Amino acid sequence: MDRLTSMAIFVKAAESGSFAAAALAFGISSQMAGRHVIALEERVGAPLLARTTRRQSLTEIGQIFYERCKALLADAEAAESVAMDFSASPRGRLRVTAPVTFGSCCLAPLITRYLRANPEVQVDLTLTDRFVDLVDEGYEVAIRLGPLSDSSMIAKPLMPYRLLACASPAYLKEHGEPRTPEALARHECLGFSFTSLPPYNEWVFGSARGKHAVTVTGRFQANDTKALIAAAIDGFGIALAPEIAIKDDIAAGRLVRLLRKYEAPERPMHALFTARRPTPKLRAFIDLVVAEFGP
Repeated sequence: MDRLTSMAIFVKAAESGSFAAAALAFGISSQMAGRHVIALEERVGAPLLARTTRRQSLTEIGQIFYERCKALLADAEAAESVAMDFSASPRGRLRVTAPVTFGSCCLAPLITRYLRANPEVQVDLTLTDRFVDLVDEGYEVAIRLGPLSDSSMIAKPLMPYRLLACASPAYLKEHGEPRTPEALARHECLGFSFTSLPPYNEWVFGSARGKHAVTVTGRFQANDTKALIAAAIDGFGIALAPEIAIKDDIAAGRLVRLLRKYEAPERPMHALFTARRPTPKLRAFIDLVVAEFGP
C-alpha cells in the first residue's frame, strides 16, 4: 500500500472518528480504510487507534503519529503545489552555455528579450569555446557548433555557422584583393588560436571544382574573434569571421566580403538539451532560439 495514502486515510479517520467517514472521503470501502490503518500499525509496531464498538480514539503513540502525519502531508501538498506552479509558467533559473562569438553577438540580445517576456526567470549564460558536458556541469541547454556525436541529447538544428573572408577597403587598396582561395597564401591573414591548440591556419572553401584548402600565415593570432575583426577593420589583414559577427560592418562598408564566387566554410549549429519533458522556462527559451536562428 502507498504509505502517503495510508497516512492520509489515518488522519481523516482520526479527525472524523470513523473509518466510514474516511472511506467516503477517499471513495473506498470501510474495510479498505481499516486495512490502510492496520498496515501503518504493523509498520510502526504499535496501535494507533483505540477501537470500541461505539467509538475510536487516538492512542498516545497515535496522537504523536497523527501530528507528524499532518505535517508530512502538508509538506507533500506544498511540494506538489510548487511543482505545479513551476510547470504552469516559465520561472526559476536557466543555465545556458554557448560559443563566445555567437553568444556575445547574437544570443545575449535574444536573452534580454526572453527575460523581458518571462519576468520570473533568471538566466546564467556562460560563453566558452570548449566542449561543455551539460549533465556533469549542470547546464540545461547548450548552443553547439560542429557535428553531433552524443545521441542521448535532444538537438534542435539551427542555421549553419558560416565564415566569410573579409578585409577593410584600406587593406585591399594597399595589397590588392585575392580572387581565389589560393591567393590568400600571399596575404597577411589573421589567425584564430585556441587555448590549447595551434592557430587555425587552414582555410577551406568550395566551388564547382571541389574543395580549396589553403594554408595561411600571418603575424597576428588571437583566441577572440572580436579582436581579429577589429584588426581587420584597422586594415592589418584578412580575417575569416562569422557572418553573424561582421554583417553590420559589411553593410556599413568597414569591411568587404571576399571570394564571393566560392562557397564559404560553415559548421552545423544546434541547440542541445537533455530534458525529455522540458520545463516551461526551457521550452520557451528553445522555442525563441529556434524561431530566431532556425535553419
